[in-house]
Amino acid sequence: MEEENREEVKSFKELGVCEPLVEACGKLGWETPTKIQAEAIPHALEGKDIIGLAQTGSGKTGAFALPIIQALLDSTQHPPFFGCVLSPTRELAIQIAEQFEALGADIGLRTAVLVGGVDMNQQQIALAKRPHIIIGTPGRLMDHLSNTKGFSLRALKYLVLDEADRLLNEDFEKALDDILKAIPLDRRTYLFSATMTKKIEAASKYSTVDTLKQQYLFIPAKNKDCYLVYVLTEKAGSTSMVFTRTCDATRLLALMLRNLGFRAIPISGHLSQAKRLGALNKFKAGECNILVCTDVAGRGLDIPSVDMVVNYDIPSNSKDYIHRVGRTARAGRSGLAISLVNQYEVSWFKQIENLIGELQQFEACGGNLETK
Repeated sequence: MEEENREEVKSFKELGVCEPLVEACGKLGWETPTKIQAEAIPHALEGKDIIGLAQTGSGKTGAFALPIIQALLDSTQHPPFFGCVLSPTRELAIQIAEQFEALGADIGLRTAVLVGGVDMNQQQIALAKRPHIIIGTPGRLMDHLSNTKGFSLRALKYLVLDEADRLLNEDFEKALDDILKAIPLDRRTYLFSATMTKKIEAASKYSTVDTLKQQYLFIPAKNKDCYLVYVLTEKAGSTSMVFTRTCDATRLLALMLRNLGFRAIPISGHLSQAKRLGALNKFKAGECNILVCTDVAGRGLDIPSVDMVVNYDIPSNSKDYIHRVGRTARAGRSGLAISLVNQYEVSWFKQIENLIGELQQFEACGGNLETK
């Protein structure tokens, strides 16, 4: 039934999106709504709360940004601090803000980004301009609610938790609880993610997009570096993301790859915010075609045209696998995910297969990677 409804939706206008935002969507190249947008936007425009579970790269940001901006336009006074979007990572918060700014460029939408690693005084100046939408990480938002004079979310109308499953775990529990105490109960709440915590999870089998080819190599731990170089050599020229478990590993792997002539750059939580954004921008611009990263880059980031994801380390949390491989095969494009599985990671890998189904096996044959 959902698919039939989706086929009937030809435009954002049919979903009830107002003309200024329809034009903004056109400027961004959003010609027709994605499935999550077609399902969520009409309910959101009716004033309902939303829980959205959708594959990564499916347009979740537009699904919550459009209804919030439209509600702001419909309000008579265009009040400040109208909506708040929470994200688990700084990079995702900045990316969400960029989408809000693009959609609201012609209607005077004001936003502020509140994340760690950036001077609080600059953010206080942005808050003093009374932005309509706040996008931030829970810890830094709570810092401002506690310490920034005159800043309050007591009149907030919309709260969004993006990558909600991550925000609802124990890492953010204290900050999130404090934020919920500081905002009104009479509000709209949207939860969006590619996976959900059991606290709010509905019966659903997790899946990855059909255009993603997923394979693995079962190898000895001592030979993992050799096989990584082999895979990257076979796919020379491709834009790739290599995921590791630790921050130190990103630095060491990137150093090794650069010494071997690869254009690799690391990104992890150990870097300053400026260096993290610099690394991302170099990767997006094509100056480096291999990004070596921890899961800090695996959540929600929309990096165009990533051809391949390599799991150098298998994630211990199988849901993190879905977020990692979701960096490729986005918005209908094809992509490849290769997991390097050593003898110590088999149990984690089996958890992934139990979650999404069996993966194909890679074999090294005659200088080429082939599936069995």
